Amino acid sequence: MASFPRLIRLFGDTRSISKGKALHAKIIISGMAQDIYTNNHLLAMYVRFDRIFYARKVLEEMPERNVISWTALISGYSQVGMPGKALDCFSLMINDSVEPNYYTFVSAVSACASLGDGRAGKEVHGKIYRSGVDFSTPVSNSLINMYGKCGLLKSAQLVFDAMLLPNSISWTSLLSCYNQRADNLKSLNIFLKSRRVGVKINEFACASVLSACAGLEDLKFGMQIHCLVVKCGLEFDKFVETGLISVYAKCGDLNLACQVVLEVNQSKLAAWNSLIGGYVQQGKRREAIDIFLKLYSSGIRPSERTFSSILGAIADAENIELGNQLHTLIIKMGYSSFLVVRNSVLDFYSKCGFLQESLRTFEDIDEHDTVSWNSLISGYVRSGQYEDAINLLKNMLFQGYKPNLYTYSIILGVSSDFPAIEWGKQTHCCIIKPAFDSNVIVGSALIDMYAKCGVLNAAREVFDSLTSKNLVSWNTMLTGYAQHGFAREALEIYSMMQRGKVKPNDVTFIGLLSACAHAGLLKEGLYYYDSMTRDHGIAPRLEHLASIVNLLARKGETRRAYEIIRSFSMEPSKVVWRCLLSGCKIHKDLVLGRLAAEKILSIDPEDTSAHIMLSNIYAEAKMWDKIAELRKIMKDKARKKDTGCSWIESKNKMYSFSSSHSTKFEGVNLIEVLNQLTVHLSDAGYFPHTSFYLSQERA
Repeated sequence: MASFPRLIRLFGDTRSISKGKALHAKIIISGMAQDIYTNNHLLAMYVRFDRIFYARKVLEEMPERNVISWTALISGYSQVGMPGKALDCFSLMINDSVEPNYYTFVSAVSACASLGDGRAGKEVHGKIYRSGVDFSTPVSNSLINMYGKCGLLKSAQLVFDAMLLPNSISWTSLLSCYNQRADNLKSLNIFLKSRRVGVKINEFACASVLSACAGLEDLKFGMQIHCLVVKCGLEFDKFVETGLISVYAKCGDLNLACQVVLEVNQSKLAAWNSLIGGYVQQGKRREAIDIFLKLYSSGIRPSERTFSSILGAIADAENIELGNQLHTLIIKMGYSSFLVVRNSVLDFYSKCGFLQESLRTFEDIDEHDTVSWNSLISGYVRSGQYEDAINLLKNMLFQGYKPNLYTYSIILGVSSDFPAIEWGKQTHCCIIKPAFDSNVIVGSALIDMYAKCGVLNAAREVFDSLTSKNLVSWNTMLTGYAQHGFAREALEIYSMMQRGKVKPNDVTFIGLLSACAHAGLLKEGLYYYDSMTRDHGIAPRLEHLASIVNLLARKGETRRAYEIIRSFSMEPSKVVWRCLLSGCKIHKDLVLGRLAAEKILSIDPEDTSAHIMLSNIYAEAKMWDKIAELRKIMKDKARKKDTGCSWIESKNKMYSFSSSHSTKFEGVNLIEVLNQLTVHLSDAGYFPHTSFYLSQERA
């Protein structure tokens, strides 16, 4: 009998499952009394074989059980990914009046971490304290890890602070806690403290601190960590390599990201995925596709994450053929059953505007998740099919799917586009309950919604309440002020960005130039236009050109605006020429006005508004013959200006009005209302400029 435990241990160590089971059968057949020592070895053997059912059977049939028996089974359940069963066993052990040891507590705490059950974790922590078991380093480390995974960072910090001699695992666990909750600045501070007290660096700490650098987009610190990684010989670790690529990609230095892959030489798939994702995030789609093709031709098999990333690089109608080829490859390689891949395919078709294909893909998914619904709904929103999008949203909620951050962002986007302030306010209330309003993505969507609905005070309140702001938040608030003519407030936001060392982008300067154009701030507008290239290295786009031309033309500087257009590196768009034409109309510049109108019509011969604006210029100059010629051209080509449309939200419904619609609304004569408003305007001293109306009639 004494040789049985030795043989059981031998078979367990050599993973000889058939021999182990045969020995167990021989023990049973022999009819010999089994002592607790032999049974514990049998139980441990089955745990090593991942035969947890047999291990449980052994425990249940044991006439006597001790702490080793229970701990082995609890640890086994944790190892095979059954943390709930592990905690059930822990409760049964307590009920069996067996006192846990620190190995038992480590396994139980690990199970709580896997479940993300902070409440159960606190109960186990309390049991440890009451049992008098020494808070050894492994116990404390497991508690730090558990509290971190449950989002209880204060509790994790308290456990760490109570440790007399935290080791490298303790420091790494705490660093990982803050990193998982995106508290990147705190992560960096913890890493620096660990270095000051002489803690030896490891690959896990490096991966966590690199993730923090990527989140902060701190290229300088990331490069310093890279040097440390090379010095410690950790650059070939797959997690460290992926972290380095992520830092350089997030910071926009894709050449250095590629260099990391070249230096490692035999990079793992995770590194390639990170590199592809970096190019996609930086908007370099062609390069991302080239890297994918290089990966595929090298013989490395793409994963579901690879396909998910590369589909994000081709999400437009120009690449629909390549997207179809990728979809075929996904099916061929057997990845079509992965939900993350199907969601990416669905998102691809939605972003390309192929709504029938996206709906077919959605219907082919056996089990949807919130991401599936979000991708489908956002496609309909992007295509302007708001009614269908709202119906899909109702179906999603009716089927019991809970909205997430992106769902609420989509709803707020619909509220912004209408705009529908009451619906936006109701959505805001729904966001507050799960505390999503503190999230920077939802916060930015709220700012955008309130700004587009004209409720700038509410937009500013949301902006000021955000504890963490990204560039989108700043740009949204700045642009909101600019669109409503609050130029000084927009410039104040930019000043706050500069004081906070927030790096502006091209969208920031579109907002600034728009604000200056609305307020007629010529000097400031020219300064920002020059600063964009001089101080920030941002090449002006057509949107910037249109804004500066609009500013100059409104101030009567039509010739100067024309010279800027002529010297611009890109071919001016219709919008740019329209800005010039509008200024020429205001300041009666007939020559440049005719030129601008001709340019617009050369780009789009069917542009009716260009004919009408040109006729307004002729009317100002009393050139009735020219107006008659224009009228004849428009009549011959059957051109007619599109009817203007206004809408209003009332009792959660949207009502639109135009001159072609009925003049009755809920029993009210709208013409009479408009006449009364006109009288009020006249009494207040406002009189309409009639030249536009006159020339339109003549045209």
